[in-house]
Amino acid sequence: MKIRSINPFSEEIIQEYELVSFEQAAQAASEAKEAFLKWRTNTPAQRAWLIRSLAHVLEDKKEEFARIMTMEMGKIRREAIAEVEKCAWLCNYYAQEGPTALMPEPIYTEAMKSYVRFDPIGVVLAIMPWNFPFWQVFRAAVPAMLAGNTVILKHASNVLGCALKIEEIFQEAGFPENTFRTLIASSTVALRLIDEDLVDGVTLTGSAQAGSKVAETAGRRIKKVVLELGGSDPFIVFADADIKKAASVAVTARMLNAGQSCIAAKRFIVERPKFEKFRDEFIKEMKKLRIGDPADPDTGLGPMARADFVADLDRQLQDAVEKGADVVRTHEYSGPGYMFAPAVVTNTGPDMEVIREETFGPIAPIIPFDTVEEAIEIANSTPYGLGGAVWTSDLKRAEIVAANLDCGAVAVNDMVKSDPRMPFGGTKKSGMGRELSHYGLKEFVNIKSVVLKK
Repeated sequence: MKIRSINPFSEEIIQEYELVSFEQAAQAASEAKEAFLKWRTNTPAQRAWLIRSLAHVLEDKKEEFARIMTMEMGKIRREAIAEVEKCAWLCNYYAQEGPTALMPEPIYTEAMKSYVRFDPIGVVLAIMPWNFPFWQVFRAAVPAMLAGNTVILKHASNVLGCALKIEEIFQEAGFPENTFRTLIASSTVALRLIDEDLVDGVTLTGSAQAGSKVAETAGRRIKKVVLELGGSDPFIVFADADIKKAASVAVTARMLNAGQSCIAAKRFIVERPKFEKFRDEFIKEMKKLRIGDPADPDTGLGPMARADFVADLDRQLQDAVEKGADVVRTHEYSGPGYMFAPAVVTNTGPDMEVIREETFGPIAPIIPFDTVEEAIEIANSTPYGLGGAVWTSDLKRAEIVAANLDCGAVAVNDMVKSDPRMPFGGTKKSGMGRELSHYGLKEFVNIKSVVLKK
């Protein structure tokens, strides 16, 4: 069976790819397991040396790698370059800090010697999404491999050029054969690898539905799973905030990657006295974005990655209109590509799909509130819990709100963004487990207690 990669701006076919059979995937898993037995014998410092080499390759060829992302999934050029640079930052962070974090941890007991080891578990299957086709892979693979595991990548079907290029990058950096493998495989084949006990752990970034299915399959085999799923992040703005700055950052937080981000701000919850000012500033900032060809350096908003995503956004917006919402479209567009003109939605209700569901694109509902308690209640009123932002000049209040938000990350007077130094992940239907920092480094290890007595 073949699948097509389509440029979301030109709508032209880039390339066709042949899917591997289950037997081919199983053979790759076997080879990754064999490679693991050698890879695990290297010290963390030896592995870190190769990870630093990985950073050099990314830095040297960032323009080339960014071009592939722009072509395959429509990421605007400057954001694609920034994504590659962030991957290099991640590699340098783990090369510097990882070996120390993996050192045995001494524990003082009545025994002569007690300590905790962090040993790799084997082959990790990484099922990754299309929206950050380099970042998501590197942030999952690098800590797992630094810990001594090998990785098999099953990437999204619309970014297979990125997937194959990433495998080449690991090879160019000098990683041993089969320590990192890309498989052009179906979801069915990936699930069979888990179900037939051919991998030792699974990390997935994707939808709640995909995460549930993978977790169910892994659970039957008692496999470790890390899930980073969807989000409907609140962006809370109190009346004492710098409204102009908040609105400017809010546009970036909503429109990054054309709004196709799990941690994008998706619901703007504004204290009533400054509701209209924030709305007007937000619309003014939104109109500054230039919509069009993602390869053009001046473009600020590119296409959706696939045609069906446009249809989903149309459905969500139409539902809001039918239920009485007011909608302002900040742009008009009649050119090529899977474009969706940004929409600011007010006069919303809790039954609207733009409030109940995750909106994976440039739709921005703005919701008023009157009390701190109401803001928190609105923020927590979704099944998701990935991130949240709080804007206020009262930092004591900000910390109280942060403590009461049901999510994995809170940014105060800023937008939520991942950082290699900080753990990343969500609660509720936004996932389980953590990526990044020393917490993510230790997700796919056997935390082994060793006690010595004479």
